[in-house]
Amino acid sequence: MAAAMKVVCMMLLVAIFHKHHAHGAISADTQKLIDEANMNGPYLGLLIPNLFEMNPLLQHPNYTSTNFTIDIAGRRFRFGKIVEKNVILVMTGLSMINAGITSQLLLTLFKIEGVVHYGIAGNANPSLHIGFVTIPQYWSHSALWSWQRYGYGPSDELPLEPNGDYTRNIGYIKFADYAENVTACNSHDNLLNNVWFQPEEVFPVDGTPEQRQHAFWIPVDPLYFNISKSLEDMELENCVNATTCLDETPRVVQVHRGTSAGIYVDNAAYRSFIYKKFNVSPVDMESAAVALICMQQRVPFIIIRALSDLAGGGSAESNEIDTFISLASNNSVNVVVEFIKRLVSDH
Repeated sequence: MAAAMKVVCMMLLVAIFHKHHAHGAISADTQKLIDEANMNGPYLGLLIPNLFEMNPLLQHPNYTSTNFTIDIAGRRFRFGKIVEKNVILVMTGLSMINAGITSQLLLTLFKIEGVVHYGIAGNANPSLHIGFVTIPQYWSHSALWSWQRYGYGPSDELPLEPNGDYTRNIGYIKFADYAENVTACNSHDNLLNNVWFQPEEVFPVDGTPEQRQHAFWIPVDPLYFNISKSLEDMELENCVNATTCLDETPRVVQVHRGTSAGIYVDNAAYRSFIYKKFNVSPVDMESAAVALICMQQRVPFIIIRALSDLAGGGSAESNEIDTFISLASNNSVNVVVEFIKRLVSDH
Protein backbone atom coordinates (compact mmCIF):
# COMPACT_ATOMS: atom_id res chain seq x y z
CA MET A 1 0.00 0.00 0.00
CA ALA A 2 2.79 2.41 0.92
CA ALA A 3 4.53 1.72 -2.40
CA ALA A 4 1.30 2.33 -4.31
CA MET A 5 0.72 5.63 -2.48
CA LYS A 6 4.29 6.67 -3.31
CA VAL A 7 3.68 6.04 -7.01
CA VAL A 8 0.43 8.02 -6.90
CA CYS A 9 2.16 10.94 -5.16
CA MET A 10 4.91 10.96 -7.73
CA MET A 11 2.34 10.99 -10.54
CA LEU A 12 0.54 13.91 -8.92
CA LEU A 13 3.80 15.83 -8.57
CA VAL A 14 4.58 15.29 -12.23
CA ALA A 15 1.08 16.42 -13.21
CA ILE A 16 1.36 19.55 -11.06
CA PHE A 17 4.80 20.31 -12.52
CA HIS A 18 3.46 20.04 -16.06
CA LYS A 19 0.48 22.23 -15.23
CA HIS A 20 2.54 24.87 -13.45
CA HIS A 21 5.87 24.38 -15.21
CA ALA A 22 8.88 26.46 -14.28
CA HIS A 23 9.94 29.29 -16.54
CA GLY A 24 11.86 27.72 -19.43
CA ALA A 25 10.56 24.19 -18.91
CA ILE A 26 8.63 22.38 -21.62
CA SER A 27 4.87 22.47 -21.04
CA ALA A 28 2.77 19.33 -21.06
CA ASP A 29 1.06 20.42 -24.29
CA THR A 30 4.40 20.97 -26.04
CA GLN A 31 5.75 17.66 -24.75
CA LYS A 32 2.69 15.94 -26.21
CA LEU A 33 3.45 17.51 -29.60
CA ILE A 34 7.08 16.37 -29.37
CA ASP A 35 6.01 12.82 -28.54
CA GLU A 36 3.56 12.85 -31.44
CA ALA A 37 6.27 14.07 -33.81
CA ASN A 38 8.76 11.45 -32.67
CA MET A 39 6.28 8.69 -33.44
CA ASN A 40 6.85 9.61 -37.11
CA GLY A 41 10.64 9.79 -36.82
CA PRO A 42 13.49 9.49 -37.31
CA TYR A 43 14.13 12.75 -39.14
CA LEU A 44 16.91 14.41 -41.03
CA GLY A 45 17.48 17.71 -39.23
CA LEU A 46 18.15 20.80 -41.34
CA LEU A 47 19.76 23.65 -39.41
CA ILE A 48 19.61 26.98 -41.24
CA PRO A 49 21.14 30.27 -40.05
CA ASN A 50 18.68 32.84 -41.44
CA LEU A 51 15.29 33.22 -43.10
CA PHE A 52 16.80 34.34 -46.42
CA GLU A 53 18.52 30.94 -46.52
CA MET A 54 15.43 29.03 -45.35
CA ASN A 55 12.82 30.62 -47.61
CA PRO A 56 14.20 29.20 -50.90
CA LEU A 57 13.86 25.72 -49.38
CA LEU A 58 10.31 26.36 -48.15
CA GLN A 59 9.45 27.38 -51.73
CA HIS A 60 11.37 24.54 -53.41
CA PRO A 61 9.23 22.13 -55.46
CA ASN A 62 10.84 19.12 -53.79
CA TYR A 63 9.93 20.28 -50.29
CA THR A 64 6.49 19.34 -48.96
CA SER A 65 5.32 20.90 -45.71
CA THR A 66 3.12 18.92 -43.35
CA ASN A 67 1.86 22.25 -41.91
CA PHE A 68 2.97 20.97 -38.50
CA THR A 69 5.24 23.15 -36.38
CA ILE A 70 6.41 23.16 -32.78
CA ASP A 71 7.64 26.35 -31.12
CA ILE A 72 10.17 25.84 -28.33
CA ALA A 73 12.57 28.28 -26.67
CA GLY A 74 12.14 30.90 -29.37
CA ARG A 75 12.71 28.39 -32.18
CA ARG A 76 10.16 27.08 -34.67
CA PHE A 77 10.62 23.47 -35.73
CA ARG A 78 8.94 22.89 -39.11
CA PHE A 79 8.09 19.37 -40.25
CA GLY A 80 7.97 18.21 -43.83
CA LYS A 81 9.42 15.93 -46.49
CA ILE A 82 12.14 16.28 -49.10
CA VAL A 83 11.66 13.52 -51.65
CA GLU A 84 10.79 10.59 -49.34
CA LYS A 85 12.80 11.77 -46.35
CA ASN A 86 11.12 13.11 -43.21
CA VAL A 87 12.81 16.39 -42.30
CA ILE A 88 12.73 19.02 -39.57
CA LEU A 89 13.71 22.55 -40.54
CA VAL A 90 14.77 25.06 -37.91
CA MET A 91 16.35 28.49 -38.13
CA THR A 92 19.26 28.90 -35.72
CA GLY A 93 19.86 32.64 -35.96
CA LEU A 94 23.22 34.33 -36.36
CA SER A 95 26.32 33.26 -34.39
CA MET A 96 27.96 30.29 -32.74
CA ILE A 97 25.86 30.55 -29.57
CA ASN A 98 22.53 30.50 -31.42
CA ALA A 99 23.68 27.64 -33.65
CA GLY A 100 24.89 25.61 -30.67
CA ILE A 101 21.69 26.12 -28.67
CA THR A 102 19.46 25.23 -31.62
CA SER A 103 21.54 22.16 -32.53
CA GLN A 104 21.33 20.82 -28.99
CA LEU A 105 17.57 21.44 -28.81
CA LEU A 106 17.05 19.60 -32.09
CA LEU A 107 19.10 16.56 -31.05
CA THR A 108 17.74 16.43 -27.50
CA LEU A 109 14.04 16.77 -28.28
CA PHE A 110 13.62 14.86 -31.53
CA LYS A 111 14.59 11.55 -33.11
CA ILE A 112 17.30 12.70 -35.50
CA GLU A 113 19.20 10.31 -37.75
CA GLY A 114 21.47 12.96 -39.25
CA VAL A 115 21.98 16.69 -39.67
CA VAL A 116 22.47 18.90 -42.72
CA HIS A 117 23.58 22.45 -42.04
CA TYR A 118 23.63 24.87 -44.96
CA GLY A 119 23.74 28.53 -45.88
CA ILE A 120 26.06 31.16 -47.31
CA ALA A 121 29.63 31.96 -46.28
CA GLY A 122 32.53 34.23 -46.93
CA ASN A 123 35.41 32.87 -48.97
CA ALA A 124 39.06 32.68 -47.89
CA ASN A 125 40.28 30.56 -50.83
CA PRO A 126 41.49 32.67 -53.78
CA SER A 127 40.99 29.79 -56.22
CA LEU A 128 37.22 29.71 -55.57
CA HIS A 129 34.58 32.24 -56.62
CA ILE A 130 31.21 33.69 -55.65
CA GLY A 131 28.36 31.25 -56.14
CA PHE A 132 30.52 28.16 -55.67
CA VAL A 133 29.08 25.69 -53.16
CA THR A 134 31.69 24.26 -50.82
CA ILE A 135 31.52 21.04 -48.82
CA PRO A 136 34.42 20.92 -46.33
CA GLN A 137 35.66 17.68 -44.81
CA TYR A 138 36.66 19.38 -41.54
CA TRP A 139 35.45 22.35 -39.49
CA SER A 140 37.01 24.33 -36.67
CA HIS A 141 36.08 27.11 -34.27
CA SER A 142 38.93 29.59 -34.76
CA ALA A 143 38.03 32.22 -32.15
CA LEU A 144 38.82 30.39 -28.93
CA TRP A 145 42.09 32.11 -28.04
CA SER A 146 44.78 32.51 -25.45
CA TRP A 147 45.89 36.13 -25.80
CA GLN A 148 49.54 36.25 -24.82
CA ARG A 149 51.01 38.91 -22.55
CA TYR A 150 53.11 41.58 -24.24
CA GLY A 151 56.81 40.73 -24.13
CA TYR A 152 56.24 36.97 -24.27
CA GLY A 153 56.72 34.88 -27.40
CA PRO A 154 56.47 31.40 -28.94
CA SER A 155 58.96 29.85 -26.51
CA ASP A 156 57.07 31.09 -23.44
CA GLU A 157 54.57 28.84 -21.74
CA LEU A 158 50.95 30.02 -21.74
CA PRO A 159 49.05 30.46 -18.46
CA LEU A 160 47.50 27.14 -17.35
CA GLU A 161 49.29 25.29 -20.15
CA PRO A 162 50.81 22.71 -17.76
CA ASN A 163 47.26 21.84 -16.61
CA GLY A 164 46.22 21.05 -20.18
CA ASP A 165 43.86 24.03 -20.34
CA TYR A 166 45.75 25.80 -23.14
CA THR A 167 48.21 24.77 -25.82
CA ARG A 168 50.71 26.14 -28.35
CA ASN A 169 50.24 23.16 -30.68
CA ILE A 170 47.78 24.75 -33.11
CA GLY A 171 49.58 28.02 -33.78
CA TYR A 172 49.22 31.75 -33.36
CA ILE A 173 48.87 35.07 -35.13
CA LYS A 174 51.45 37.78 -34.44
CA PHE A 175 49.94 41.24 -34.75
CA ALA A 176 53.30 42.89 -35.41
CA ASP A 177 53.47 40.99 -38.72
CA TYR A 178 50.53 43.08 -39.95
CA ALA A 179 51.77 46.55 -39.05
CA GLU A 180 51.90 49.35 -41.65
CA ASN A 181 53.95 52.56 -41.85
CA VAL A 182 56.32 51.65 -39.01
CA THR A 183 59.65 52.06 -40.81
CA ALA A 184 60.73 54.63 -38.20
CA CYS A 185 60.21 52.07 -35.44
CA ASN A 186 63.22 49.80 -34.94
CA SER A 187 61.37 47.01 -33.18
CA HIS A 188 58.33 46.78 -35.51
CA ASP A 189 56.48 45.63 -32.42
CA ASN A 190 52.81 45.66 -31.41
CA LEU A 191 51.35 45.84 -27.91
CA LEU A 192 48.62 43.37 -28.96
CA ASN A 193 51.38 40.76 -29.25
CA ASN A 194 50.20 37.20 -30.10
CA VAL A 195 46.94 35.28 -30.07
CA TRP A 196 47.17 31.47 -29.80
CA PHE A 197 44.37 29.34 -31.30
CA GLN A 198 42.85 26.81 -28.92
CA PRO A 199 40.81 23.61 -29.26
CA GLU A 200 37.35 23.28 -27.77
CA GLU A 201 36.65 21.27 -24.66
CA VAL A 202 34.19 18.54 -25.65
CA PHE A 203 32.18 16.04 -23.63
CA PRO A 204 30.96 13.23 -25.93
CA VAL A 205 27.71 11.54 -25.01
CA ASP A 206 29.51 8.17 -24.90
CA GLY A 207 32.33 9.53 -22.75
CA THR A 208 32.58 9.97 -18.99
CA PRO A 209 30.65 13.02 -17.72
CA GLU A 210 32.87 15.89 -16.58
CA GLN A 211 35.95 14.32 -18.17
CA ARG A 212 36.87 16.65 -20.99
CA GLN A 213 38.40 15.90 -24.33
CA HIS A 214 39.76 18.44 -26.80
CA ALA A 215 38.97 18.97 -30.48
CA PHE A 216 39.94 21.58 -33.05
CA TRP A 217 39.27 19.98 -36.45
CA ILE A 218 35.90 18.19 -36.52
CA PRO A 219 35.34 15.77 -39.44
CA VAL A 220 31.96 15.54 -41.14
CA ASP A 221 30.36 12.13 -41.52
CA PRO A 222 32.45 10.06 -43.97
CA LEU A 223 29.40 8.46 -45.63
CA TYR A 224 27.73 11.83 -46.16
CA PHE A 225 30.98 13.28 -47.46
CA ASN A 226 31.38 10.38 -49.89
CA ILE A 227 27.82 10.89 -51.20
CA SER A 228 28.50 14.60 -51.65
CA LYS A 229 31.33 13.82 -54.05
CA SER A 230 28.73 12.96 -56.67
CA LEU A 231 27.28 16.48 -56.44
CA GLU A 232 30.24 18.02 -58.24
CA ASP A 233 28.49 17.48 -61.59
CA MET A 234 25.54 19.72 -60.66
CA GLU A 235 24.65 22.80 -62.67
CA LEU A 236 24.23 25.87 -60.48
CA GLU A 237 22.71 29.31 -60.96
CA ASN A 238 25.03 31.80 -62.63
CA CYS A 239 22.85 34.93 -62.94
CA VAL A 240 20.82 37.03 -60.56
CA ASN A 241 18.86 38.46 -63.50
CA ALA A 242 19.24 39.06 -67.24
CA THR A 243 21.92 41.71 -66.76
CA THR A 244 23.80 40.54 -63.62
CA CYS A 245 25.81 37.36 -64.03
CA LEU A 246 29.00 35.92 -62.61
CA ASP A 247 32.15 35.76 -64.70
CA GLU A 248 32.98 32.29 -63.38
CA THR A 249 30.34 29.56 -63.63
CA PRO A 250 29.63 28.27 -60.09
CA ARG A 251 30.15 24.63 -59.24
CA VAL A 252 30.07 22.30 -56.25
CA VAL A 253 33.49 21.60 -54.72
CA GLN A 254 34.62 19.41 -51.89
CA VAL A 255 37.27 21.29 -49.92
CA HIS A 256 39.60 20.38 -47.12
CA ARG A 257 38.52 22.75 -44.36
CA GLY A 258 36.12 25.47 -43.23
CA THR A 259 36.19 27.60 -40.10
CA SER A 260 33.74 29.55 -37.94
CA ALA A 261 33.93 32.34 -35.40
CA GLY A 262 31.68 34.96 -33.86
CA ILE A 263 33.26 37.43 -36.27
CA TYR A 264 32.15 38.78 -39.63
CA VAL A 265 35.41 38.60 -41.56
CA ASP A 266 35.77 41.51 -43.98
CA ASN A 267 39.53 41.90 -43.74
CA ALA A 268 41.86 40.75 -46.50
CA ALA A 269 44.91 40.34 -44.24
CA TYR A 270 43.11 38.04 -41.83
CA ARG A 271 41.48 36.16 -44.70
CA SER A 272 44.92 35.55 -46.20
CA PHE A 273 46.34 34.50 -42.84
CA ILE A 274 43.71 31.86 -42.06
CA TYR A 275 43.89 30.49 -45.61
CA LYS A 276 47.67 30.10 -45.48
CA LYS A 277 47.70 28.92 -41.88
CA PHE A 278 44.78 26.48 -41.94
CA ASN A 279 43.91 25.92 -45.64
CA VAL A 280 40.29 26.94 -45.08
CA SER A 281 37.82 27.89 -47.80
CA PRO A 282 34.40 28.90 -46.37
CA VAL A 283 34.40 31.25 -43.38
CA ASP A 284 31.18 31.67 -41.40
CA MET A 285 29.68 32.24 -37.95
CA GLU A 286 27.72 29.02 -37.20
CA SER A 287 28.99 25.80 -38.79
CA ALA A 288 31.61 24.84 -36.19
CA ALA A 289 28.97 25.02 -33.44
CA VAL A 290 26.79 22.57 -35.37
CA ALA A 291 29.81 20.33 -35.96
CA LEU A 292 30.84 20.36 -32.30
CA ILE A 293 27.34 19.51 -31.03
CA CYS A 294 26.83 16.73 -33.58
CA MET A 295 30.26 15.28 -32.84
CA GLN A 296 29.59 15.22 -29.11
CA GLN A 297 26.12 13.70 -29.62
CA ARG A 298 27.51 11.17 -32.14
CA VAL A 299 25.05 12.20 -34.84
CA PRO A 300 26.24 12.14 -38.47
CA PHE A 301 26.33 15.54 -40.14
CA ILE A 302 27.44 17.43 -43.21
CA ILE A 303 27.79 21.16 -43.86
CA ILE A 304 27.13 22.83 -47.20
CA ARG A 305 28.05 26.50 -47.68
CA ALA A 306 27.69 28.65 -50.81
CA LEU A 307 30.22 31.46 -51.21
CA SER A 308 28.64 34.91 -51.28
CA ASP A 309 31.77 37.10 -51.24
CA LEU A 310 35.55 37.14 -51.03
CA ALA A 311 36.11 38.05 -47.39
CA GLY A 312 37.85 41.40 -47.18
CA GLY A 313 37.85 42.14 -50.91
CA GLY A 314 40.64 41.86 -53.44
CA SER A 315 38.96 41.00 -56.72
CA ALA A 316 36.46 42.40 -59.19
CA GLU A 317 33.78 40.37 -57.44
CA SER A 318 34.66 41.43 -53.88
CA ASN A 319 32.12 42.66 -51.39
CA GLU A 320 29.27 41.71 -53.72
CA ILE A 321 27.27 39.99 -50.99
CA ASP A 322 24.32 42.37 -51.39
CA THR A 323 24.15 41.54 -55.10
CA PHE A 324 24.73 37.80 -54.98
CA ILE A 325 23.23 36.77 -51.64
CA SER A 326 20.07 35.38 -53.25
CA LEU A 327 22.04 33.48 -55.88
CA ALA A 328 24.30 31.94 -53.24
CA SER A 329 21.30 31.03 -51.06
CA ASN A 330 19.51 29.38 -53.99
CA ASN A 331 22.62 27.43 -54.95
CA SER A 332 23.06 26.13 -51.41
CA VAL A 333 19.42 25.02 -51.26
CA ASN A 334 19.58 23.25 -54.63
CA VAL A 335 22.69 21.35 -53.52
CA VAL A 336 21.06 20.36 -50.22
CA VAL A 337 17.97 19.01 -51.98
CA GLU A 338 20.10 17.04 -54.42
CA PHE A 339 22.23 15.70 -51.57
CA ILE A 340 19.10 14.43 -49.80
CA LYS A 341 17.86 12.81 -53.03
CA ARG A 342 21.13 10.91 -53.36
CA LEU A 343 21.18 10.06 -49.67
CA VAL A 344 17.72 8.50 -50.05
CA SER A 345 18.70 6.58 -53.20
CA ASP A 346 21.85 5.23 -51.50
CA HIS A 347 19.75 3.82 -48.67
